[in-house]
Formats: sequence, structure tokens, C-alpha cells
Amino acid sequence: MSDSKDPVRGTQFDTVWSLPALLPPAQYGNVLISRLTRSSTHPPVAFSHWIHRRKYTCRVCHFELNFAMKTNTTDMSDAKIRKGEYCGACHNGKIAFGTTEQTCKVCHTGKIDSSDARFKELQGFPKARYGDQINWVKALKNGLIKPKQSLFNPDFESIPFEKVLRLEPEWRMVKTRASFPHQKHTEWLDCADCHPDIFNIQKKGTKHFRMDYIKNGLFCGVCHLTVAFPIQDCKRCHPDLN
Repeated sequence: MSDSKDPVRGTQFDTVWSLPALLPPAQYGNVLISRLTRSSTHPPVAFSHWIHRRKYTCRVCHFELNFAMKTNTTDMSDAKIRKGEYCGACHNGKIAFGTTEQTCKVCHTGKIDSSDARFKELQGFPKARYGDQINWVKALKNGLIKPKQSLFNPDFESIPFEKVLRLEPEWRMVKTRASFPHQKHTEWLDCADCHPDIFNIQKKGTKHFRMDYIKNGLFCGVCHLTVAFPIQDCKRCHPDLN
């Protein structure tokens, strides 16, 4: 039963602020790729974002190698990987271990926690409160990591774009604006990763950038639910929040 004295309880805010449970830090950002696998023969591939993002920016995989943002929607196969597509662009025996009968079990673990033992490699990184509890923006700024922006162009540099968007809240009960710094995103992503599929810049305005949509995996929720710092870390986007 809703409390009439509480302007939030019993309204759509109840649903919005019931945030999804987070995986343990060592597993946050891990995904199981099972589009073509069968557990009886080849268990799903366990992929850890925090292992890879130390060496490569999101742009490399999600722009140059054409990995979809949503798990199990990328049209990859063992044959394509062996031809040098997708994972095979790096896992070719030169850049990273190749795809052989001996290395199958390295990736095909079927376990979301298969990389837990390696999480100690991040002990000296700047801390954050939520998600994998690593502040990757600070790690990059402090020079602790130097991830490649491109596999194919060693001279590639992201386009400097320092515009910060100030998003006014649509709901009257929310008093703090959200802040979106482009530069912190373009250090990791290509503009085409977000535009126009996730954010259609031809449609002006921010009317639907609401928390209920984000929580359902739209807009910022494409990344900030499972890989980038999660929406539980409110002040990272709402710096004026008390």
C-alpha cells in the first residue's frame, strides 16, 4: 500500500529507484556468449570487459570489429574468428593466443566467474563505489593504462570534443540536472558507437532520457547497467546531488 505522505512511494518512482542487483566486483562487466554454443559440447564463452579494457578502448571492439552492444546479438562464429574477424582480429597467435584445440577451454568456460582469480591485478587502480569498483576515467588520466584506440591505425586520435551537456530533469521531484561530458566518453568510444543508433542527434532535445528508460537498457543504460559504472553511482552523473 502506498504512503500518501510520501511523494515517491506508490508512483512510477518506486519502479525507477528499484535498481537492478549488481554482480560482485570481479564479475561486473563479464558476459557469457552463448549464441551458437551448446553446453554439452562447447560451454558458453566467458568474456571479461575489465581484462580487455586495460589494453583496448571500447572503440576497438564496438566500432572497428563491429561487436554489437548487446550480448549474443553479434553475428560471429568460429569460422569467422578463424578468418580474423571479431575475436580473431587479436586472438591469432600473434597479438594474443590463437584459436586452437588447446586454447578452446580458455574462453569456453561457461562460468561468469572464471576470471575472478585475475581481479587482483587491479589492486593498485583508483577506486569507485560501485560496479567493478574501479575508476577507469582516473586510471586513464593517471597513465595507469594506455589502451589502444585502433587496431588498424597506430596514429589514430579521438576527436577533441569538450562539450558538456546539462540535462534538465523532466520530473518535478528531481531537482538535480544530469551532466554528460563528451570528452570522457570519446576517450573510450567512437561517436558512431552512440550516434545515431543509441542517441539520435537529428531529433533535438532530451525529453526521453529518463531513468525508467535508462533502467530498461535504453540510452545511457546500454552501457551503464552492465559495463560502465552502474546507475547506482548517482553522483557521477548528478554531481549536484546531496
